[in-house]
Amino acid sequence: MERKWWKESVVYQIYPRSFKDSNGDGIGDLQGIISKLDYLKTLGVNVVWLCPVYKSPNDDNGYDISNYQDIMDEFGTIADWEMLLQGLHDRGMKLIMDLVVNHSSDEHAWFAESRKSKDNPYRDYYIWRPGSDGREPNNWGSFFSGSAWQYDEATDEYFLHLFSKKQPDLNWENEKVRREVYDMMTWWLDKGIDGFRMDVINLISKVPGLPSVPVEDGESRPYHFGGDYFVNGPRVHEYLQEMNREVLSKYDIMTVGEAVDVTPEDAALYVGEDRDELSMVFHFELMGVDSGPGGKWDCKPWVLKDIKDIITKWQTLLSGKGWNSLYLNNHDQPRMLSRFGNDTDYHKESGKMLATLLHTLQGTPYIYQGEEIGMTNVKFDSISHYKDIEIINMHKEYLEAGHKEEDIMNSIYIKGRDNGRTPMQWSSEPQAGFTTSTPWLAVNPNYTEINVENALADPDSIFHYYKRLIELRKEHDIIVYGDYKIVAEENERVYAYQRALGSERLLVILNFFGESASFELPAEVGISEPELLIGNYDVGQAEDVRSLELRPYEARVYKFSV
Repeated sequence: MERKWWKESVVYQIYPRSFKDSNGDGIGDLQGIISKLDYLKTLGVNVVWLCPVYKSPNDDNGYDISNYQDIMDEFGTIADWEMLLQGLHDRGMKLIMDLVVNHSSDEHAWFAESRKSKDNPYRDYYIWRPGSDGREPNNWGSFFSGSAWQYDEATDEYFLHLFSKKQPDLNWENEKVRREVYDMMTWWLDKGIDGFRMDVINLISKVPGLPSVPVEDGESRPYHFGGDYFVNGPRVHEYLQEMNREVLSKYDIMTVGEAVDVTPEDAALYVGEDRDELSMVFHFELMGVDSGPGGKWDCKPWVLKDIKDIITKWQTLLSGKGWNSLYLNNHDQPRMLSRFGNDTDYHKESGKMLATLLHTLQGTPYIYQGEEIGMTNVKFDSISHYKDIEIINMHKEYLEAGHKEEDIMNSIYIKGRDNGRTPMQWSSEPQAGFTTSTPWLAVNPNYTEINVENALADPDSIFHYYKRLIELRKEHDIIVYGDYKIVAEENERVYAYQRALGSERLLVILNFFGESASFELPAEVGISEPELLIGNYDVGQAEDVRSLELRPYEARVYKFSV
């Protein structure tokens, strides 16, 4: 397996609006991030992924970009950004930027021109179609509810938007669009960035003709998810190989593509080491483990067997072909500790157990801001406190469909994106030390207990456990490059697996529940003189690893040789 710096890295994701406010306007900014670089250095991360800081009207919190080569006024200036890049590089850390090129903002200069007339030179930068019998060109639904088409009176046509109506999709069939994107990427890389996280990159190719989704007789929904028509489209690999050839291959960088609805087999095409496309992808299969047949908002309890099956499938099928990304939460997901752990009775124990999982699998771990101190979901008592367009649209649509307010709010408490967007909790000071004024989104009331100041002062904190996991990754190649094999697969309460590199072995044992759990190491797993590398409880060295009674959410990682 080829060694790469990005395989050996740990990435820290920053959502700028919620990280640190430096000027008292309630909104996080670049100078706020700069003021916390030593904190990130202390944690030990190698790479920072910065969510969008470009010019944007903020319909979707910066993922609707109106100028790809300038900075949003609320966040600062290009000079501030350059200071951030230098500050990271001076501390031995790298910076990857968000690349959002499936769509732009409708306030981008390209779209302003595109909508002026059907013969405008920029018309074909976007996807325009006439309506049919007074309706949309097809029955595709937006990821953010409703139709994926918006009527524009000026030219009596519709434009495609797979997300918000203020996020028109770019037309990647147009070679000029691709050239504009590649030139923009080169501009940022020449400034010294170390790579890109690519937003919904596997949606950039649509099936020719844009056909409607077939529906069964009696189906009443007007709009449908047309995944077969715009997910992993017919030219997506051609585009990415062109991007790699024209831009990416000329720099020593990392790339991670957000890839909707991909299987490991699909992913191998994007990240295969002989494919010249991407370093790795984010997939969503694990993020759907607690979704019912009705989709994201149809919440159901997760089952450990499903978690084990999904992770094992990805670890096994990509092994030797490509590289995994490892995450359990981000700016689009609820907090992992509330979702997969126990954010009350076993806050510290379950937070450490989940961290152990993320940092001992094969792949590059991603830490989402606040995860390292155990930040949790939030329960605002009214929809008026939420800011996320997806939450607001869903709430309106579900109310109109007759769902109960209580049930809708419960789904938001479990799955809403604002769970991960509440301000970073720096201290027990007012507004969690995030700002000196009213924050753009309310802070989680538990900030008085869960905050960075407390975490740094407590040697047994989740933060210090993360720090040790990151150190271990740098000390032991097996944690990065070792092969994966599940152990005691039938155990319904414990997730255990082995990593192997040469004669070295790693045994990871995780109790996923708030009760004690028995663990028996199968006879075929040979183990001698195991060294406990890390655990979230005190462990007697004389304990027999072959037969354990694990405490609630207990995690252990042993290293040994064969």
